Amino acid sequence: MSSGRIQFLLGRLLKSILVLLAVVVLNFTILRLAPGDPALILAGEQGAADAAFVDQIRKDFGLDRSVPEQLAVYIKSLATFDLGLSFRERRPIATIIGERLPATLILTLTAFALSLLIGIPLGALAARRPHGMVDVALTTVSTAFFAMPLFWTGLLAIIFFSVWLNWLPSYGMMTVGAPLSGLAAFLDLVKHLALPASTLALFYISIYLRITRAAVLDVMGSDYVRTARAIGLPPTRIWREHILRNALLPVITFASLQAGHLIGGSIVIETVFAWPGIGRLAFDALLQRDYNLLLSVFFVSSVVVMAFNFLADALYVLVDPRIEAGASA
Repeated sequence: MSSGRIQFLLGRLLKSILVLLAVVVLNFTILRLAPGDPALILAGEQGAADAAFVDQIRKDFGLDRSVPEQLAVYIKSLATFDLGLSFRERRPIATIIGERLPATLILTLTAFALSLLIGIPLGALAARRPHGMVDVALTTVSTAFFAMPLFWTGLLAIIFFSVWLNWLPSYGMMTVGAPLSGLAAFLDLVKHLALPASTLALFYISIYLRITRAAVLDVMGSDYVRTARAIGLPPTRIWREHILRNALLPVITFASLQAGHLIGGSIVIETVFAWPGIGRLAFDALLQRDYNLLLSVFFVSSVVVMAFNFLADALYVLVDPRIEAGASA
């Protein structure tokens, strides 16, 4: 890789770190200023709400300090990869998130892959004959799925595939009480994953379809495509090297942004399908005022989003050679 591209990626990495620091400070400040005292909630759950017990809880979790002091301690802990303890469970947060993160990654990455593998080809197919029967049918169906809320799509999927047809399980990640291993365990996971991953993917398939269609139509009308056709290049080569490659740039841009939306959408999906991921963990932590756990979920989610954004920048470097010139200028 050339020095110009390496310089571009290093600059993106530095910006990602600064953005992550800003997100950490913003999340911490907003949650600390939110109404509700986690010390009072914990004391009430344990049946002892006297002032001394509440003060002891505040001292144990550092809640007796000012907000700037708490923020400084929190950033220092993150710098040493220490996420702290959960207010409610009294366990290391890294352990709790480590138990839930694989489930969310399985769900979101499967939905991400499905949306790309299905949405991009369908968008290119719709653009081959604009306003034809295939184009109209695909855009109509994609608009319908885009307009439907995720929770509503999930409930319809449960009613149809689980209740009426009894093909797929409607909740959980594995069959409860079934001592499965090996291939049987994998197939059981796939059955439980089918509905939540498909529901989450359908929304983004419709977006990728429309973005790819618009990008392909825009590239098809460009001068270099007309020139390639005029000099007699094979249609397959024109589509592969001139149309699809350039049309993928806006798709890559949206794919990098989709990571954050997938994490947010997974909260709804994990709640509807009782999927044991960090989206459901964040929802429960919010209800329980477990601020340490909620902040850590936000932090891990932000790191995942930044990683996807950096990966998208790396793909840009490979797809678009003009970036090297821009970085060198």
